[in-house]
Amino acid sequence: MSAFTWPPEQSTAEQVPAAVLVPLFLSDVAGVAEPHVVLTRRRADLRRHAGEISFPGGRRDPEDATLTDTALREAQEEIGLERERVSLIGELPPTSTFVTNYVIHPFVGTIPAGVEWRPSEREVDAVLELPLSAIRAGRTRTQIERRGISFETDAYVVDEHLIWGATARILEHLLEWLQTAAPDGFGLPSSA
Repeated sequence: MSAFTWPPEQSTAEQVPAAVLVPLFLSDVAGVAEPHVVLTRRRADLRRHAGEISFPGGRRDPEDATLTDTALREAQEEIGLERERVSLIGELPPTSTFVTNYVIHPFVGTIPAGVEWRPSEREVDAVLELPLSAIRAGRTRTQIERRGISFETDAYVVDEHLIWGATARILEHLLEWLQTAAPDGFGLPSSA
């Protein structure tokens, strides 16, 4: 299967800057430490991206000194993840959205296992902790209908969770990065 390339990336010059946190942790699964990623399922009644699965994050606010600050602030607001619990370990390539005109800057961080989530009642329906092995195994192409338009897209399916669009492209970058360029010594196996 080819990389997530359609539609092609847009020029980031005229796009709205945004940032997400890609939280990773190790969880003991049957006596084996397995890397997991944290995602959110957005509330179904939201105006934008209703019911979709995404990383905690959002657009840069004027008070955010950097996009890293944006990612950490949004993670705290959306899922109650305190910035002191995050150890930033890298940044993935910026990813464009095609309908909302954002350029998303993903920041990867490790967190401790067993965080008690406090999802924002306004934005988040559920916090998902998904094993990276299940995400990798769930890569597929699927037919989606949005706003009356049906199209085929690359996606990940894990249990009943459909992950597509910018979030799927960020996951693709994450899986590649963990295999080839992730820094050593951050607690995740190199084969993740």
